[in-house]
Amino acid sequence: MSIATSLPVLARRAFVLAALTSAVSGAWAQWKPERPITLIVPWAAGGSTDQVTRVTAAELEKALGQTIVIQNQPGASGSVGSKNALEAAKDGYTWTAGAAKDLGTYKVLGMLDTSIKDWNLYLNVAHVAVVGVNADTPYKSMKELLDAMKAKPGTVSVATAGVNSSGHSAIEAIARAAGVTYKHVTYDGGAPAAVAAASGETQVTTQLAAEQTDMIRAKKIRPLAVVGDKPLTIEGFGTVPPLSDFIPGFKDPVNYFGIFVPKGVPAQVTQTLDNIWKNEMVKNAALKKYAESRGALFAPAYGEEAQKAVFPAIQSYAWVQQGAGKAKVSPDTVGIPKP
Repeated sequence: MSIATSLPVLARRAFVLAALTSAVSGAWAQWKPERPITLIVPWAAGGSTDQVTRVTAAELEKALGQTIVIQNQPGASGSVGSKNALEAAKDGYTWTAGAAKDLGTYKVLGMLDTSIKDWNLYLNVAHVAVVGVNADTPYKSMKELLDAMKAKPGTVSVATAGVNSSGHSAIEAIARAAGVTYKHVTYDGGAPAAVAAASGETQVTTQLAAEQTDMIRAKKIRPLAVVGDKPLTIEGFGTVPPLSDFIPGFKDPVNYFGIFVPKGVPAQVTQTLDNIWKNEMVKNAALKKYAESRGALFAPAYGEEAQKAVFPAIQSYAWVQQGAGKAKVSPDTVGIPKP
């Protein structure tokens, strides 16, 4: 006689219900991809998105038991690669990556008809932007740089990864807060922008710390300020002061990065990734090590928690662009109220 049939009727029903519940939860928690997953990095190789995505993908391969193929597809400030991921078959085998702020403001800038709610967010780190200058420039402090930008409007060259990039968001926030203008020079990614400043092709870059750290340690870039209200310690260099030391009251919302899966894919795909983030990514040693070595914050999150975390940066940048006259669509018409 089986265990189930030897039990009273009510107990047998409870037994069956528990078994079914276990089977269902086990099914979604153990989704195993049958072929390699394509992960589109919509920026050039070597930049902050590329760096952290490769670290995260390597850890996900262990959990999923399948290869994740990274494809760099830079162009139009990340919107080209993001569009390709959005329009791919909704089978769970095509993802993208980057800053959540970008996905949330493409529509405002007229680049791509999407919003942050169209995506399942799997955050890994938060990056901070740094104002870095070529080591041969005369600027020894952020005050000296701001004074030069005021004295010579529109002449100080600033390298970024283009409109909607983290670097552009940073310099626009600075320009608005300090009442200065600059000469914008764009590149296909944060790494090329940082190299431009290090080589003297431009005087300044406002890209992320992760993209500048190697050149800061090599003394090719001099970091003047963190674009925010908290200092940053960079291994092998020291502490970089916050911009709020030079522009009182300056704040900049945290810029979260991650892997993004379009909504509409099979539920077991996102349920499995939810489970991995909940139980593994929150304590992942490789991701922690990356964050510590690149001036980033270890910040895994998913689901509604992730949606709430990324919105302040989306809101801030959308309205900075609106104020600068660069928005194609008013933020408040696409669900982004004024802060």
